[in-house]
Amino acid sequence: MENKEAVAALAALAQESRLAIFRLLVPAGPEGLAASKIAEALGMPPSSLSFHLKELSHAGLIVPRQIGRFIIYAAQFDTMHALLAFLTENCCGGKPCGPAAPLACTPGGCTT
Repeated sequence: MENKEAVAALAALAQESRLAIFRLLVPAGPEGLAASKIAEALGMPPSSLSFHLKELSHAGLIVPRQIGRFIIYAAQFDTMHALLAFLTENCCGGKPCGPAAPLACTPGGCTT
């Protein structure tokens, strides 16, 4: 994933309604959900939903498909995985992230 694609995806997700839509579509899997089901689940008016679905589609985070008279939207998992890989590409300089030793935590604080 290139910087420009990552910025577009992050910008699309940096809005509460679009983030809610994407998070609803992820567990729905490749089967996706009809726009009417998304609107119902999130209590969103169709005109607002349509705008947000368009933004997520343009960012490559969801993909629409026509089935009869319904449009079904599904999360684009390849884009999601590419974004996660992009964000963690240089994580901890290739070394395992996190504390070197497990933390022992008590109400007074944590120690290694």
